[in-house]
Amino acid sequence: MSLSVQIEPAANGSQRVAIAGRLDTHTYQELDRLLAPVLETMNKSLVLDLAGLEYISSADVRSIFKARKALAARGGKVLVVNPQPQIQKVFDVVKAVPMNEIFASVAEADAYLDAMQRKVLEGDDEYARSGTGAFKARAGRASVTKQARPAP
Repeated sequence: MSLSVQIEPAANGSQRVAIAGRLDTHTYQELDRLLAPVLETMNKSLVLDLAGLEYISSADVRSIFKARKALAARGGKVLVVNPQPQIQKVFDVVKAVPMNEIFASVAEADAYLDAMQRKVLEGDDEYARSGTGAFKARAGRASVTKQARPAP
């Protein structure tokens, strides 16, 4: 599936953008190109509706962070809504540990995210069932190390 981006007219200082399909190393530049004029407006919020998004790579996570940075510079926010479980998983992982501190290369990060999203879709998500996790890069390969949950 390819990338589909629908930009709705701005209203009350907010802009909604629906993204569907696959965001990967082949499509992220298209997303960046389409978001550029949206980010130049004076809107205070950008709502990214990801209900139709089936896959996201590390390149696209960076695109979303770039949008967050652009809006934050003028006191705005990027809100992500309706992510599918495998997409939410990517955001959870990235929020916990910055990706550039985990992986030796973008290709390695993408391979990990691809495998992780497949596991979520197949219902084999040990990371989510087992609690929190820490990620380490060993000999150029990413691995998951389980950690105990903190006491309440």
